[in-house]
Amino acid sequence: MAEILGYLQDAVAYIRPALEILILTFLFYKILYYLRGTRGSNILAGMVIVLMLLTAASDLLKFEVISWMLNGLWTLLATAIIVIFQPELRRAFAQLGSAPFQQQSRKKEAITEVVTATLNMSKRKIGALMVLERKIGMRSIVEDAVKLDVRLNSMIIESIFFPNSPLHDGAVIIKNDRIIAAHAILPLTRDDEVIKTLGTRHRAAVGITEETDAVVVVVSEETGTISIACRGSIRRDVKADKLLRYLSGLMISTDDNSFANIFDSMQEDKITGFSKGGENE
Repeated sequence: MAEILGYLQDAVAYIRPALEILILTFLFYKILYYLRGTRGSNILAGMVIVLMLLTAASDLLKFEVISWMLNGLWTLLATAIIVIFQPELRRAFAQLGSAPFQQQSRKKEAITEVVTATLNMSKRKIGALMVLERKIGMRSIVEDAVKLDVRLNSMIIESIFFPNSPLHDGAVIIKNDRIIAAHAILPLTRDDEVIKTLGTRHRAAVGITEETDAVVVVVSEETGTISIACRGSIRRDVKADKLLRYLSGLMISTDDNSFANIFDSMQEDKITGFSKGGENE
C-alpha cells in the first residue's frame, strides 16, 4: 500500500507542472481572445512593446537608472491593466455571473428574431431558407459558404434574402445567436415523395435535416407559406401563432426524447401526406 501511495505521489509530482502549464495557457488564451479588438488591447500592446525595448536596451547598454525604473514599471503593469481594461473586466464578470440565465435568454431572443424575419418575409412572399444549428456542426457546409460572424437580427436576415441581393440564393446558417454563414449550399434529399412534391428550397431543407439534427425554417417565394423541417421530415403551412412555440420547443430542448415529442406534436401535414400541390422552388 505504501508503495502504491509512493507511485501516486511521484505521478502527481510529474503531472502537476504540466497541469499548471495547461491551466495558465488556457487562461491566457481566453483572456487574450476576450480582449481582442478592444481599444485597450492596442494600448496594452504598445506599453508592452515599449517596456520590452527599453528593458533590452538597458540590459545591453547597462543603463542602471533606466533598469531601476523599469523594475518598478513592470510591477505597476498589473495595476495599469486593471485600469485600462476596467469596462471589459466588469462586463466579463457580469457575464460570468449571469451565464446560466443569459444563455437561455439569448436563445429566446435569437428565436424571436428568426420568427420576426420569417413573418415579415412571409407577408411579402420573399423566399428564405434558414438553418438553425443544434448539436451537430456543419463545418463542411460553412467552409464552402460566405462566412459571416454577426449578431442575429431580423433586419439582417431580411436584407440577405431580399430579391436580387448577392447572398439571397442558398441558406443562412445560424449558430446560437449569431449568423455564421450565408449563401450556403445544402444537400438535397433523395426522398422520392419530396422530389415529386416540392422544389429545390424545400428539398434542401429536408436534405440537411437528414444528415444533421438542425431545425430549418423555409419561406415559400410563391405563396409565402412557412415550413419547418427537422429529422428528415417537413411540416407545411405553419401558422404565425404556432411558429414561435414550435421553434422555442425545438431549439431550447436539450433532451432527444423531448425534442422528438415536440416535433411529433406539430399538427401540420407531414410531407408524405401533403396534397395541396407542389412549389417549384
